[in-house]
Amino acid sequence: MTQDLADFTAPHAERPPVPLAVDWAAVEKWLGLRLPGEYKRLIDRHGPMDFGEYVWIHGPCAEEGRFDYGDWLREKHRAARIELRDLPEDERYAVHPAPGGLLAWGCSRGSDVFFWDTSSSDDPDRWTVVVRHSGSVPGSGLRNWHPYDLTLGAYLRHTVRDTWELPSPPGPLIGPLPGSVARTAFLPTAAPWTPPARTAPRLTETQRRVALETGAGLAALRLLCPPPATPYLGGGRWASLFAELGTRLPREYVTLMDEYGAGCWSEWLRFLTPLRTGERRFRTHIEQTTGGYRKHRESYPEQYPLPAWPEPGGFLPFACSIDGDYLGWLAEGPDPDTWPLIVWPRHAPQGPRLESGLVDTLVAWQRGLLTAPGLAGLDEDDDPVEFARFESWDDRAYW
Repeated sequence: MTQDLADFTAPHAERPPVPLAVDWAAVEKWLGLRLPGEYKRLIDRHGPMDFGEYVWIHGPCAEEGRFDYGDWLREKHRAARIELRDLPEDERYAVHPAPGGLLAWGCSRGSDVFFWDTSSSDDPDRWTVVVRHSGSVPGSGLRNWHPYDLTLGAYLRHTVRDTWELPSPPGPLIGPLPGSVARTAFLPTAAPWTPPARTAPRLTETQRRVALETGAGLAALRLLCPPPATPYLGGGRWASLFAELGTRLPREYVTLMDEYGAGCWSEWLRFLTPLRTGERRFRTHIEQTTGGYRKHRESYPEQYPLPAWPEPGGFLPFACSIDGDYLGWLAEGPDPDTWPLIVWPRHAPQGPRLESGLVDTLVAWQRGLLTAPGLAGLDEDDDPVEFARFESWDDRAYW
């Protein structure tokens, strides 16, 4: 039996929901699954919604720079697949697109993620809900991955309940929530999502083998991450930068930057713009980073053991991650081409210097073969070619 939201909710006075005209046939073809009828009716009538001022129910929609349904599913499913490995094997769920896998439909302000268990029935209208609770309470009966013998509509109905209503028999639940339905505030102009067209693989099998196995150096890196047509370096000259720093930089770095320029690798590792002049120039970023490192070292010398440039052999950063890690050299000795690479990790103890040069380090990292504190790694089921990319910057970039 399906639940009608109108029986237990009312539109938000200031942000009433807005219908969304989804091409369900195209979405279901892309998913390889039929979706529950109550979900399709809900999205048709209400669009992406903020339910009970706590749960975001995501429909197949897109808003540039804010949300893409396909990207959101991939992100949530990848995270679920990784987390589920921590469960005993007999308690693990499969995750879409695996047959019978969990399929995400929403998330909460508390970072809970809501799924259908598509293995629970051959009939999508009977799929039951599984919730990845972000904060299960020991002794409450609430599990990190909690199955409910409830369909989507029934689950939502149980979250909107009077305080005297017991959550049993379905088990511990979020809520009680207010019975309001609003347009998702961060998706004010969301439009129906169009599934991406199927395209040929970016690399042939021969190219994949070179990129991931047999190739080395820039030849392999170019296949993994094609360089931009016009690299952005900042407009200055290498000789001027070297004069300002009082040292040249490793030739391998200069060669790499001449080919790729400044930008972000795999949406995570940001290479500073080396030849920019003015307030946001290379040296300014270096001094801000090394100055911060020295302050940390004064208070916690055991946790921050490196010298910091321009101290002899000091850490000289040239890249940073979106998580606040830094990649740089230890400027040991007069020959920059012998300077070792090292990562200053934000959320881990200081690790050893890296064993390879810059290009080989990038290649190994893009292949998912390099494990080091402060460098984000790929999951064992990830396709490195899918995650390998380089986004070139222009003068609008901060770094």
